[in-house]
Amino acid sequence: MKLPLKGIIPPMITPLKESGELDLEGLERLIEHLIAGGVHGIFILGTNGEGPSLTYALRKELIINSCKYVDHRVPVLVGITDTSFEGSIEIAKYSKEAGADAVVVAPPYYFPVSQSEMIEYMENLIPELPLPVMMYNMPSHTKLHLSLETVKRAKELGAIGIKDSSGDMAYFYALIEEFKDSPKFSIITGTELFIPESIIYGGHGAVAGGANFFPRLYVDLYEASLKNDKVAIAELRKKVIKVYDTIYSVGKYTSRITKGTKTALSVMGICNDYMAHPLRKFKSAERQKIKEFIEEFDNIN
Repeated sequence: MKLPLKGIIPPMITPLKESGELDLEGLERLIEHLIAGGVHGIFILGTNGEGPSLTYALRKELIINSCKYVDHRVPVLVGITDTSFEGSIEIAKYSKEAGADAVVVAPPYYFPVSQSEMIEYMENLIPELPLPVMMYNMPSHTKLHLSLETVKRAKELGAIGIKDSSGDMAYFYALIEEFKDSPKFSIITGTELFIPESIIYGGHGAVAGGANFFPRLYVDLYEASLKNDKVAIAELRKKVIKVYDTIYSVGKYTSRITKGTKTALSVMGICNDYMAHPLRKFKSAERQKIKEFIEEFDNIN
C-alpha cells in the first residue's frame, strides 16, 4: 500500500440477507460497482458498514470475501474498533491473514475515556497490530474528540493517518497544519461536503458514504479538487448537496444516512437493504422516495 493513502475511499455498507446472513452476491456486485467507479480504496466495518452490530463470525466472513473480491486492485481497510481490546486485536490479526492492507481504530465506544486514557490505550494496542493503522475521529459515536496531541502520539506509535468525521473544519485545518511536514501521514475527511477544501488546503481524500452508490461523482469531485477546477467543483458540489437534501434526508433519525445509502443501492439493483439490529430497513414509503430521488439523479447526469 502506497503512502500517503489518498483519494475516495467509500465506507462500504455490509450487504445482508433478511436472515441476517451476509449477501455474498450483493457484496461482489457492490465491490465491482465501487471499483468501476474509480475509487481509490475500500473501508469495511465502519459506521456505514454497521461494524459494531455484527458478530465476529460475520465480520470475518465479510473481511475474507471482500479481500477475495477486491483481489488487491485497491487497498482494503478494516474497522477494528470494539469495546473489547482483545476483540480488536483478534479482528486485526484475521484481517492480516485475509489480505487486508490496513486497519482503522476509533476510541472504544461505551465507557467515556479521556485523552490520556486514549493515549494509554493506543500505546497498548498499536504495537500489537499486524497491519498499518489509521485513526478514526468520530466523536458523535465515541464520546471523545481526539485532540491534536493524541493524534500526534498515534503517529509516533506508527499510525499512517486519520479519518476525521467530526465535521469541525477548524479542527481539520489544524490537522493539516500540524502534519504538513509528514508527507506519508494521511489527513482524510469523513465529511463529503469538505472534499474540495480538504484537497485544496493539503488534505488527502475522503471516506465518502455517498460513494457507495455514486462512486464516480465523488471521484470526479476529488479529481476536480486536485486541479482546483472551480467550475467543475461548483457543478459537482451541487450534486453532493442534492444527495444530502434527498437520499440522506429521508426518515427522522440519524440512522437515515446508512438506511438511505443501503436503500439507494437496493433500488439500483446492487444489493439488499436489510439492516443489522438495532437498525431496521426503510419501509415502502421511504423506499419509494429514495427510488424517485435516484431517478432524479439519472435525469441530471
